[in-house]
Amino acid sequence: MSQPINSFRLANGLLVIVEQMQDVQSAAMTLLVPSGGVRDPEKKCGTAAILTEMFARGAGGLSARELCASMDNLGLQRGVHVGSAHINFTGATTADRLCDALPYIGRMVTQPHLAEDDFEPARDLVEQSLMSMEDEPRQRLGKMLREYSYAAPWGSAAEGELDHLENISIEDIRNHYARNMAPDEAILGIAGNIDPGQIRDAVEAVFGSWKSCPSSEPERGKLPQSPFHIEHDSAQTHIGLAWETIPYCHERYYEAWAAISLLSGGMSSRLFTEVREKRGLCYAISASLSTLRDEGRVFAYAGTTPERAQETLDVTVAEILRLHEGITDDELQRCKARAKSSLIMQQESTTSRASSLARDIYHLNRVVTLDEINARINALTTEQVREFAVEYTPKSMVLVTLGPQGLDPACVTSL
Repeated sequence: MSQPINSFRLANGLLVIVEQMQDVQSAAMTLLVPSGGVRDPEKKCGTAAILTEMFARGAGGLSARELCASMDNLGLQRGVHVGSAHINFTGATTADRLCDALPYIGRMVTQPHLAEDDFEPARDLVEQSLMSMEDEPRQRLGKMLREYSYAAPWGSAAEGELDHLENISIEDIRNHYARNMAPDEAILGIAGNIDPGQIRDAVEAVFGSWKSCPSSEPERGKLPQSPFHIEHDSAQTHIGLAWETIPYCHERYYEAWAAISLLSGGMSSRLFTEVREKRGLCYAISASLSTLRDEGRVFAYAGTTPERAQETLDVTVAEILRLHEGITDDELQRCKARAKSSLIMQQESTTSRASSLARDIYHLNRVVTLDEINARINALTTEQVREFAVEYTPKSMVLVTLGPQGLDPACVTSL
């Protein structure tokens, strides 16, 4: 299943991971640059988000229209996204065109114009995006749940804060770029039907002159304490829960993955079956793993009516706490089957593999092959998963709610 993987580091520090996928016709790249929202200045949350909007507005002597047309001519599907840790550049096209496309990605990364005339439109787009989130209760809840689960700035919204945008100027954007958009800790993952030697030459030509600028990791602040309620006049109540688990880099991560898959891994999972189907308490319920490089959390969500919200909270917490009880081989086999389907799709997707290469290097400092993932999943036993669920039963929980009235947090605060 696994394909040959090559790696090299440029003199400026950029680490490049290349995976050959000889049975496909496409190629993709993911570039992680450690310049995300955690590096926003104080009271200027949204600086990285605005910068992200400005990369495609002209670079390397090309106007926005010229840059866009050049990439369209190569059939390059691309994106620039802001996250907590990184600004993420992605691109995918046919394998024979990737080397031709890389220089245009490189112009955006190393030579953005960051023109003053483009600042207000970029800031307006970030503002519109944040306002749309305000109109989506589930997104508002998720934003606050993260803020109460990870210490600042890791819990801060990478997308920005509405009341901070007016504090941000074009000089803040340029300073953020100058301080943080550097190759020193950047990671470039490339996957597809490509020649590693040719890719190396292309990457050297595009990124070799990118100037090094070492920076330090942001300091962590204080973690706010829950429970926290957001007053919202609505016919719905949204419930968010979070608790500590292990990060992706932990040797027992696959046990954590299996445990949460049993809890919320499809329509046969425990939360869906017990809370939604059997009791009819809510219209939506889920749980998922979230991981920083050295911290992990489980985030759970339930959407219901105000009349049934308290019972939904109590039953959901009870199901989480009894996860270790009665784990069966059939349950675990269903989780494994879902995982193997996902692996097959990853094997066929160059975009997915390029992203995984960069992510693995960031979290693990090595690449996890699809064969290794398959072997780790196959080796899981019900006893392993049960022992993990017992050991990592939540000792405390973060509770955030959004709706017309708050809930009694006793089921959470009594842990």
